[in-house]
Amino acid sequence: MNLRIAIQKSGRLSQDSLQLLNDCGISVKSGGAKLRTKADNFPLEVYFLRDDDIPQYVQDGVADIGIVGENVLYEKEKKVTVVQPLGFGRCRLSLAVPKQQAYQSAASLQGLRIATSYPVLLQRFLASKGVTAEIHEISGSVEIAPGIGLADAVCDLVSSGSTLFMNGLQEVETILESQAVLVRQNDLDEEKERMLGRLLFRIASVQAAARNKYILLNAPNEALDRIFSLLPGMKSPTVLPLADPGWSSVHSVVPESEFWEKIEALRDAGAQGILVVPIEKMIV
Repeated sequence: MNLRIAIQKSGRLSQDSLQLLNDCGISVKSGGAKLRTKADNFPLEVYFLRDDDIPQYVQDGVADIGIVGENVLYEKEKKVTVVQPLGFGRCRLSLAVPKQQAYQSAASLQGLRIATSYPVLLQRFLASKGVTAEIHEISGSVEIAPGIGLADAVCDLVSSGSTLFMNGLQEVETILESQAVLVRQNDLDEEKERMLGRLLFRIASVQAAARNKYILLNAPNEALDRIFSLLPGMKSPTVLPLADPGWSSVHSVVPESEFWEKIEALRDAGAQGILVVPIEKMIV
């Protein structure tokens, strides 16, 4: 018996999804022309699908779990459960209008024609603001709609904003902050629940490693108390005596989000020879 996972066949989440599985020690080859394959060293079967189809496949039980962007998940409104945010594929669903067009608030959209591939999310946003607009659902190349007279504004996915800029548009509202998430169907048997638990354990270890750095430093013993106060560690720092009397080597883990502030503070506290090492896996 295998746990069946659906991932994007091609597109912005495809390679990151495969990379996550590989980082979890699960050997999976890219689908190529195949729509399904099996992992070599884990009870996992991978389906390569269009991202729009993944929530449906998981809801219907064709796949047990899936990796999909929140933008697609909430647009499709399928009955699946989010198990774990994955941290990659970050983007935002935003409204944009021509640069020369005045915009004060969502009320400025009243009566406009808005082109989008996300009519459900757009309509929900407009309703929350008490705005009525004409929604034109199109699939792809949404950003050109104002330039060809199809719409007055667009609602589209944005990463850097460069595509909007090149098409003479300005981003004015963010409807949804999106990232890839792991979703599951709501009726797994006991064996597949166990397999999913094993996979989630590996994902948690990979994510913890990505959020932290392992550091080693040398310090005079009289500075250790101050240095300890700066190091959160998993429990407490590891301290080893050096060959030079009065000096110790300190090993600890520092969150990526606090890294540079901690390093500067440690240096000011007397730390020397600070070595920073990436963590491949971190079991918490």
